[in-house]
Amino acid sequence: MKIGIIISQSNPEAVWNAFRLANFAIKQEDDVKIFLFGEGVEYEAESSEKFNIREQVAEFLTSDKAEIMACGTCLKSHHQEVTKTCPMSTMEDLYTLIQVCDKILTF
Repeated sequence: MKIGIIISQSNPEAVWNAFRLANFAIKQEDDVKIFLFGEGVEYEAESSEKFNIREQVAEFLTSDKAEIMACGTCLKSHHQEVTKTCPMSTMEDLYTLIQVCDKILTF
């Protein structure tokens, strides 16, 4: 199955759970694409000992079935740097994700 996850908030528990689900889905042999939108582009700053988002992201990115994309306009408006864990994408990429995925989840 192809799963698209849209993260549009920076709440650490929600983001941590989104990545936990993504990692579980990959272990089930699913393809998972995560699109960061709005406040979601700030997700890395919220990692903590309790909600270790960075650890979940590192695990996620070890799979060839995983991809992270981030809205370029949102990166600019939230003054975020483009990184390997927050790569710039476009609205067209989000639209394509919606078209090709079997399921879309939002956090």
